[in-house]
Amino acid sequence: MEKIASFTIDHNRLLRGVYVSRRDITPNGDTITTFDIRLTEPNRQPAISPQALHAMEHLAATYLRNNPEWKDRIVYWGPMGCCTGNYLLMQGNLQPADIIPLLTETFRFIADFEGEIPGATAKDCGNYTFNDLPAAKEYAKIFLTEILQDIHPENMEYPS
Repeated sequence: MEKIASFTIDHNRLLRGVYVSRRDITPNGDTITTFDIRLTEPNRQPAISPQALHAMEHLAATYLRNNPEWKDRIVYWGPMGCCTGNYLLMQGNLQPADIIPLLTETFRFIADFEGEIPGATAKDCGNYTFNDLPAAKEYAKIFLTEILQDIHPENMEYPS
């Protein structure tokens, strides 16, 4: 079988950042951009706990799908299986720089969040107790302050 594109990225050199993972064209001609939101350096920094990623998923998805400017372009937000980040799928032919302000707002929302995690009830979620809000907030704060607030080109372009 042919190796898929995401397995051709040199993860030993990949930095934390926001990358275009792929672009797909739907049968209707719409472009869907998949962003790789890499919160930790793969194989060099500890992976994020699945519980923290789950809490982050609930918070980011809620925030993004309620954002007045972008909500109609949000397709999906969800964790990577390797637990080093998240994927964000959006309608449109977008670049990382186009969404840095949106991600900055999103990660600020997560870092500052207080209260009950949206959708974290038995009625609303298939594993509602599987959340770690304090860890999600801490990872969001670190990514916000160390990457998003002063992002550089090397944090938006995959290593070649």
